[in-house]
Amino acid sequence: MDTNHQDRLLHSIDLLLDAVFLVDASGRIVYVNAASERILQYSPRELIGHPLIDFVAPEDRDRTCEEAARVMAGHPRVGFENHYVRKDGSRVHIMWSACWSDADNMRIGVARDVTEQKRAEAFQAATYAIADAALKADDLDSLFPQIHRIIAERIPLTGVAVATSDRQSKLLSFPYQQDPLGSAPLLNEPVAHRYSRNVIASGHPLLVSDLNLLPPGAPAKANTAWLFLPLVTRQDAIGALILQANAGTFDSQKDRELLNFVATQVAVAVERGQLKAELIRAAQYDELTGLPNRRLFHERLDRALGRSQRRHGRMALLYLDIDDFKKVNDTLGHAAGDLLLQEIARRLGSCVRHVDTVARLGGDEFVVILEDLHSPADAAQVADKIRHSLAREFPIDGLALHTQASIGVAIHPEDGQDADTLLRHADSAMYLGKALGRPR
Repeated sequence: MDTNHQDRLLHSIDLLLDAVFLVDASGRIVYVNAASERILQYSPRELIGHPLIDFVAPEDRDRTCEEAARVMAGHPRVGFENHYVRKDGSRVHIMWSACWSDADNMRIGVARDVTEQKRAEAFQAATYAIADAALKADDLDSLFPQIHRIIAERIPLTGVAVATSDRQSKLLSFPYQQDPLGSAPLLNEPVAHRYSRNVIASGHPLLVSDLNLLPPGAPAKANTAWLFLPLVTRQDAIGALILQANAGTFDSQKDRELLNFVATQVAVAVERGQLKAELIRAAQYDELTGLPNRRLFHERLDRALGRSQRRHGRMALLYLDIDDFKKVNDTLGHAAGDLLLQEIARRLGSCVRHVDTVARLGGDEFVVILEDLHSPADAAQVADKIRHSLAREFPIDGLALHTQASIGVAIHPEDGQDADTLLRHADSAMYLGKALGRPR
């Protein structure tokens, strides 16, 4: 081939968008076209004479050497993928087609930059994974860690937080914030609250590097950045997805656009989770007091009895009726009666442990499940504590109301082996105490 023809051929190759490499038997680069600089940021002069493997990402070098050996043995390859390190230290995803030329004793490779394509595919897969997680998650508490994991598999994050706006009150809270080690808190909430509100109001992502976002006492990390993404559904902006990473992670406009798209899927998942939680709450909790309703009470009583029987332990059921509650409704109105019931519910909750259950059966009737008791005297002590708590005056609508409760107690296993028997026993004891006009 004459020199002019060869020059014209090489000039034509320089017009290609894909990089063309000629690599000798020792693995050194003999020739690259101009596209290599666009892909790897190194000029041809900086590449020629160096081993090609030196530019491969360390984690891909072993399998790249194995692939090169197969090509040199006469097995052409189309579609081999690996990662290279650009001049600025960033990674580029390459898809190769390569063959060996016996006549030239060289490996000929064509490299295509598929970084953006792979990134888009990864984010698309993330949206599908988030949608699938939303369908399968029992509640938001189990959904948020899955969202964290799904996004962190695509982006090197140092933390994830979610801010959500209450559907009724519009109050903003942070139900989830975790770093890769599961530590929390991740944010200084008052500062994060301000940024989240701005993002929710504008509907646009916000990239900040404000060190005041770090929680109080956390070591300052000057290379930390936060990306606030609005969680927007067709109905409304319901919160913000907050991603924490090292500075530079979110510099790509395309990455931010893809993450914003992922955030829309997160918003749909969160909204679905909120609606599901509201439906469950409406089915299981009393709307006025927020306590478990009759249905949830029976489920918890059955579980508590099962645990008590397996452990050969003791539990108690307290049945409460508020004396003269009807007089409050008749004289002050139902609004005052509702306020009184809400305060009674709050005081009952303060009298028991976290593992115990306080439920409202309806009207002015409440029940308490006490588990893992040492003796019946423990139940009597709780009943006295409740009686004294309810005996204190209730400030309702500027008035000081006074009331007291009649309480019946049933102990498992002494007073019954099943839920119905215990309920009848506690109910009878409560009415007997009320009839006698004294605590029982």
